Amino acid sequence: MSETAAIEPVDAETVDRVRNRAAAAELVVVKAGTNSLTDDDSQLDRVKLDKLVADIMDLRDRGKDVILISSGAVGAGRGRVDQETEMVAENQALSTVGQSLLMRHYTQSFDRYDQTVAQILLTGKDFETPERFQNFKNTVETLLEWGVIPVINENDAVATEELQIGDNDMLSASVAIGIEADLLVTLTDVDGVYTGNPKEDPDAELIEAVGANYDAVQRIVNGSPAASFGGIRTKVESARDVSEHGVPAIIAGSAERDVLARIAGAKPTGTLFVPTDGETDE
Repeated sequence: MSETAAIEPVDAETVDRVRNRAAAAELVVVKAGTNSLTDDDSQLDRVKLDKLVADIMDLRDRGKDVILISSGAVGAGRGRVDQETEMVAENQALSTVGQSLLMRHYTQSFDRYDQTVAQILLTGKDFETPERFQNFKNTVETLLEWGVIPVINENDAVATEELQIGDNDMLSASVAIGIEADLLVTLTDVDGVYTGNPKEDPDAELIEAVGANYDAVQRIVNGSPAASFGGIRTKVESARDVSEHGVPAIIAGSAERDVLARIAGAKPTGTLFVPTDGETDE
């Protein structure tokens, strides 16, 4: 049963204001999840990757800087060596095969637009150590000055905890906050945050915006089985984390046509997370 009635909507004026702020973002962090890049067999899907690249180039054509947080290395590796496993150590090995393949596909796809990309692999230690984080930040800032798109992923070969979690959601929040981005967009295989699992619940409805109603939204998400909710918990947590640092965030469907262009055009897209001061700011 849908729990829409329990969700107090964010007022329309606030939603419009934050949506326009998101559209005006100059530095955008885009996080693409595994399901946005792989097929039903969990192997890298080149069609999906090419669509993501085209969507990102829509932002570049508008003069925006973009940082891409990309999953998909394990899926790419599985497609190359044809191994099915749930073992962490073997998934780490798959990621090492897949990461180079993933970057090759990104390079080829972005080459169609004469767009250069760079690979950066991170672990939690890079954020915990001030000197290492400053080096990372300096590198990103230099790449952006050169017009290069950084493509960031967890270093799955050594980051076992992150690999078990299976996503880059919290990494994307850490990057967005650390490099002071203007917007975080998390692309997934559903069109935003719903009052239930839209793949199973026909009454589930899209939650347009999350702000002061966050506690009610969190109760719905936390009350749903993690496996059946497409990893939405960590996506909501990372979006909320970013919004608590004064940055708007959006969770949207990667399959939606021109999804990033719609966001840049201030059109209703996915679920908007209002910065925690956004409902009172003028």
